[in-house]
Amino acid sequence: MAGSQRFGYWTRKYLVQFLLRPSASQCGGRPCIRGMRIRVQDILEILASGASNEEILAEYPYLELDDIKAALHYAAVQLDHPVLFVP
Repeated sequence: MAGSQRFGYWTRKYLVQFLLRPSASQCGGRPCIRGMRIRVQDILEILASGASNEEILAEYPYLELDDIKAALHYAAVQLDHPVLFVP
């Protein structure tokens, strides 16, 4: 399968249905981890600030390593599209 369809053992369907559930009634419709009020964006910003997976898991004990991996994969899938430049 193409990279945007499957990356490791994550599939887009699995990510959306199980781990990352956008809901209009929660976090303004932004994708959240397993229905909790922690957004994918929150995880990505914490990682970008230099925190390790272990630090995140210690700070948020209800998260699992797979949640962090899913957030990273979701970001990769969202960016995996062609960009067309019109001269």
